Amino acid sequence: MIHKGSCLCCHVTFEVTESLAAPNACHCTACRKTSGHFEASVDVSRDALSVSGEAHVRWYQSSPKVRRGFCGTCGSSLFWDPVFQDWTAVAMGAFDTPTQTQLAMHIFVAEKGDYYDIADGLPQNAR
Repeated sequence: MIHKGSCLCCHVTFEVTESLAAPNACHCTACRKTSGHFEASVDVSRDALSVSGEAHVRWYQSSPKVRRGFCGTCGSSLFWDPVFQDWTAVAMGAFDTPTQTQLAMHIFVAEKGDYYDIADGLPQNAR
């Protein structure tokens, strides 16, 4: 199965050529600030991810171990890339096709915003 996605302006498109695992919803301060809310993403092996329009991807090194990829034209948050791993997290909201997945858990809930509750019954990890 091929899962396709893009940024809002479609200058960056991508394909994932593996089955998608259940995504996580991250409520950490950094994800909230880069997405405007909490962010759901799925980890995919780098070998299974192909990106077109890479010239439009801008990278922000948010820590020594992680960089965040977004479209330099429209600002869409697309990737969370742990530079010393063999996978990249792809933002669930960037997928164009049905993903046929459901959230597995919430992470970093100790940093979640005070304006919403998590009431879906999924596991919640403080970190």
